[in-house]
Amino acid sequence: MGFLPFLQNQNQVMTVEGLNPIKKFRSIALVFLVIAVSCCAVFADTPRKAKRIISMSPAITEILFELGVGQRIAGITDFCNYPEATSSIARVGGLLNPNLESIVALKPDLIIHAQENSRIQEQTDNLGIKMLKVNLTNIENILKSILVLGNALGATETAQQLHGRLRQGVDLYRSRLDGQRRKPTLLVLGKADDPLRDLYGAGKGTFLDELLTMAGGDNILNSSMAIYPKLSKEFVISQSPEVIIEAIPRTQFPLEEQLVHKARWQLFPTIRAVKDNNVHFVAYDYILIPGPRLLKIVDALAKAIHPKLFSENQ
Repeated sequence: MGFLPFLQNQNQVMTVEGLNPIKKFRSIALVFLVIAVSCCAVFADTPRKAKRIISMSPAITEILFELGVGQRIAGITDFCNYPEATSSIARVGGLLNPNLESIVALKPDLIIHAQENSRIQEQTDNLGIKMLKVNLTNIENILKSILVLGNALGATETAQQLHGRLRQGVDLYRSRLDGQRRKPTLLVLGKADDPLRDLYGAGKGTFLDELLTMAGGDNILNSSMAIYPKLSKEFVISQSPEVIIEAIPRTQFPLEEQLVHKARWQLFPTIRAVKDNNVHFVAYDYILIPGPRLLKIVDALAKAIHPKLFSENQ
């Protein structure tokens, strides 16, 4: 669902004149919803008192449940599907196309969003709803954001415990890989149905790039100017990474499909990863979510890159 016409640019004076009857009705309805929320909703004086929170990020939603404040969430995005308790929470659209009618109707007293998602801030500035933004761009900021959310929502002790567990895990991986040779690795986003033309990788500075480095890989895309560059077969062949990992945002990736994909990589027998049978698949539906489950992603990447060091019995 796209943005409502009269809210697309709040720097301009917009009216409902000239809209078709359906759009005009929706626009007028939203105006009344805004008035209703302004008159009837009781806004929290501080985030600590917020009882009707809207989370605008899957990572934020996961953190809130880990902090034990999931029962205070009134709305989430269409992409928030963990934990299971999210199935009964109202949806407010996507990250880039939030449904303002749904947001207003829920009468929230706090909206929490990621720092890079400025659109929701712009679209709700006139609604009088308190906002809290957090930085989830890298591991250090994720850990800090856990403490920020815990302190803001009255869950300081739980936040400190979660922060401590994740910090301990991060330090453990870094210490185990200290002194180990970093292997040139290509991290492919999504499954490469056609390795001749369907390759996109995780570039420098991304969340997955940081996890890949923590797992002992040397990202072959570190020199790329793009965050998620589209790759050519010539580039991959010339770089000849020792390890290729396909990061697949799915809960399951059966062995039969893995074999099909490995067979497709055989089109490039000169690549070291293909020649040495070092093409791996990491299938998690949260692989792109910078949240509390990040250590599970690191573990899967580390086992693919350094299988002897991170074998199941280690």
